[in-house]
Amino acid sequence: MNNINIGFALCGSFCTFSEVIAEMKKLSDKGYNIFPIMSFNAYQTDTRFGKAEEHIRRIEEICGKKIISTIPDAEPIGPEKMLDILVIEPCTGNTLAKLANGITDTPVTLAAKSHLRNNRPLLIAVSTNDALSGSAKNIGKLMNIKNIYFIPFSQDNPLGKPRSVIADFGKTEDAILRAIKNEQIQPIIDSRFSL
Repeated sequence: MNNINIGFALCGSFCTFSEVIAEMKKLSDKGYNIFPIMSFNAYQTDTRFGKAEEHIRRIEEICGKKIISTIPDAEPIGPEKMLDILVIEPCTGNTLAKLANGITDTPVTLAAKSHLRNNRPLLIAVSTNDALSGSAKNIGKLMNIKNIYFIPFSQDNPLGKPRSVIADFGKTEDAILRAIKNEQIQPIIDSRFSL
């Protein structure tokens, strides 16, 4: 699989980082060539889920590359046709809103804009507490844009956080392989959690 170049972008849904980084490692172990990208918040913020420098060190060890963490470093992604696919995992409500409205003020959103200019697939793994409220319109808008695909998602805590949604990160590789063929993995809404 080392002939597939994957941009793997992380946004600030910090509670998902251990699971997301594990998926990144699985892809790397299978021979995919991964270019890591982080939003400003993901790259700089220490949280109860870990220190930024620890996440950075682990990601760079997995990928064997420096993280793209600035807008100037993200800009060449499109002109140089660096990626076969760009995965935003996790993708926060903030980033969903920016993507849906053409705002490119972070390394992740500029990477997406730069990559999409080549008509190549962008795969989104939603992780936000307002997916079924404030972010719903942005998810709907993005689902109708050519070359944008979603990893299947579901409510992660229907009783405690009824509007919160999280992608099934375990389906990342399958979703990548489908999106590269211009196919949306189905079903998009996964009912893995039940009351």
